Amino acid sequence: MSHPSPRPSGPRPSDAPAPAVTALRRALAEALLPRIGRLTDRVVDDIRVHSGTYASDALVTRDDLWRLCRDNLLRALEDFGGLPPTGGDFERAARRTGRRRAEQGVPLDTVLQAYRRGGRVLWQAMAEYLRERRGRDADTRDTELDVAGAVWETIDRYSVVMADAYRLAQVELESRQDTRRVALFDALLDGRAADDPAVAAAASAALGVPLQDRYAVVVVAQDPAAPPNPGPVLEARGIWSFWRPRAGHYAGIVRLPREGTGPLLDLLRHPMGATAGLSPEFDRLDRAGRALRLAEQTLRTLPAGRGEAAAFDDRLTEILLVGRPDIAERIVAVHLGPVLATGAEREVLLGTLRVWLDSGCSAARAAEALYCHRNTVLNRIARVCELTGVLAESGAARLGWSLALRALPLVKDAETSRAGFAND
Repeated sequence: MSHPSPRPSGPRPSDAPAPAVTALRRALAEALLPRIGRLTDRVVDDIRVHSGTYASDALVTRDDLWRLCRDNLLRALEDFGGLPPTGGDFERAARRTGRRRAEQGVPLDTVLQAYRRGGRVLWQAMAEYLRERRGRDADTRDTELDVAGAVWETIDRYSVVMADAYRLAQVELESRQDTRRVALFDALLDGRAADDPAVAAAASAALGVPLQDRYAVVVVAQDPAAPPNPGPVLEARGIWSFWRPRAGHYAGIVRLPREGTGPLLDLLRHPMGATAGLSPEFDRLDRAGRALRLAEQTLRTLPAGRGEAAAFDDRLTEILLVGRPDIAERIVAVHLGPVLATGAEREVLLGTLRVWLDSGCSAARAAEALYCHRNTVLNRIARVCELTGVLAESGAARLGWSLALRALPLVKDAETSRAGFAND
């Protein structure tokens, strides 16, 4: 009765190649390494036949492709055959390829396809060598199948290393691009593009918008109830913008739609509810610095937290007043001081006066808006005239009241205005 042969001591791990496979892998590597130049030519030609990106020479020249293919083939053969590396790390070539192709803008799928084409040509060269060998019995064919699997394992491993390096390089490139975009955006808002056309041109390229178009600068207060960055809301409506936090608020350059600033203001108000100042429209990116200052002046005229958005041209009076708070306070004191001092009557008189002025000084239209009788409006206006000592028919009085009503929300302390009036 025959007995099974004893197992060798220290069994070989399941993933370790059999001695015959190891020997054949080494022989194949040693046979192909002297032919590395011709093998590289075959791989490069095959890749260019099957890839329009590589064939065009637009992103990658043939010489560039040849050098990196040779480097990858050399490292792969040394690794595959268990030979000592001639250039250090076996996977360095794959990492170098991934980084370079990411920097050149070659799609990752295209690079992976090139690796598969290279693996196919490499196995074809190995198969040609094996056919030249004599004594191809069944055991040899099994060994050769193991070798074929090892070839593709090597190619797959190198492909993974290359893809990881590619993605890492992409992240680094995007980070650098974002940093550059932010720096150029800040340069536009700081007004540096007005003195240096190169800054405006670089910003146009980095932001991906024309140097000349219809633009506006928007400054948005960082209200808790409103989104800090309006960009996503505008993008969903097909409006390009670029935003950055700046000095306690968000500042953005917006490429205006064909309809102009109207739709932009509507979006800022609803659904965003943003407190925002909008500059006048301008037609060149190098004018963004001046536009920022005008948008900031507009924002300063708006009460915080109320979700009001306004354009510069609609707030000219308020901008003048907020720029001279001492004058704004004096206007309030001179034209409305006695009304502010009435206590219980104050809000009714101010509200009626505001509606009456907005209604073209028509008591009938004001009464309709206030849901009261025309005589009630006339009586309240007469009371304002009595308190302020002017006639309702006076153009100067009406101008003074209008300015004072606009200045009232802007003054820091209405009590100061009343005290100033009382001391006269």
